[in-house]
Formats: sequence, structure tokens, C-alpha cells
Amino acid sequence: MTATASDAKAWITGLIPDDLYQGPPDITIDRDEILIVGALSEPTLPADSTDADQAAAEAGRISAFRESTRDKRIQLARQAEHRYRRKVAWGARCGGTRTLFTTHSAPVMTRLRQPERQVLDTLVDAGVARSRSEALAWCVKLVGQHTEQWLTELRQAMSAVDELRQRGPVTDS
Repeated sequence: MTATASDAKAWITGLIPDDLYQGPPDITIDRDEILIVGALSEPTLPADSTDADQAAAEAGRISAFRESTRDKRIQLARQAEHRYRRKVAWGARCGGTRTLFTTHSAPVMTRLRQPERQVLDTLVDAGVARSRSEALAWCVKLVGQHTEQWLTELRQAMSAVDELRQRGPVTDS
């Protein structure tokens, strides 16, 4: 059975055992991938621990989680991948540390004119990126960081339009 992604967050939340993460996970879905990231309990450290100690302990907690839950996460991912025809990636948050596991990297084709190619080539020549592809990915991340509020509002508006379409009249075609 292939399902639309409209019910994916609810279905996946029900699929994931309550004891896998502390609370419900954050689930992000696009055309290619479903990303599931949940919170882990923070490790208890001595009072004289530094910020570096805390970060190391959080990274260790995430690493242990990744190894100890691998088989279960693979089993759950197979079910979701079969149902939604998208790759499933996982991650964990512990304190201030967030780590993603085996995320999907989708190729994107684009045509650029010379001024845009020169921007990418400058990033490559300066050593910011190893290739035009990596430079373009870097640019997209930078734009996303600086326009997150606007992108969030745009996504909300698109969701509202989708809801209105679903409530609209059904036509016989």
C-alpha cells in the first residue's frame, strides 16, 4: 500500500515505540526523505564539568543510542519506506548536541548562467567548497539560515492553501 505523506507524521509517531526517545520525535518530510529526530536524556556529570565535558558526554550518549538502536531503527525505517516511498533518516538530540544519521543526499539538477557560476567558482577557488556542487549546497544552507522565518511563513501559507483545496468542491471530470 502506498500512502500519501499527509498522514505520515501521525503514522510514524504511532509506529515508533514510546521508549525509543523521550517524548514524540520531530518528523520532517520532503519529496525524497523522512527525517526522524528525537530527544535523549542528558547525561549526569559532576558539578565541576566544563562545557567541553558536557558536549563530549552528549555526543557519547548519542553514539551509544545510535549503536544500541540500529536494528530497531532499520526495521521501523523499512516499514515507513515501504508505505511512503521515501528514504528514512534518523537523528538524536541530547542537550545542545544534535546529530543526524545516514541522511539522504538527493541530486538536484539546475542551469546557471555565468554570473551564478562565477559565484560558485569563487567559493571553490577560495577553498570554501571542493566543487560547484558543494558550493551550491553551501549557498542553499546559508540562505536557509538567514531566511528561516520567511521560509517557515511560506510553508505555513502553502499548508493553508492545501487545506483549502481539500475542503473545496469535488468536480466530476
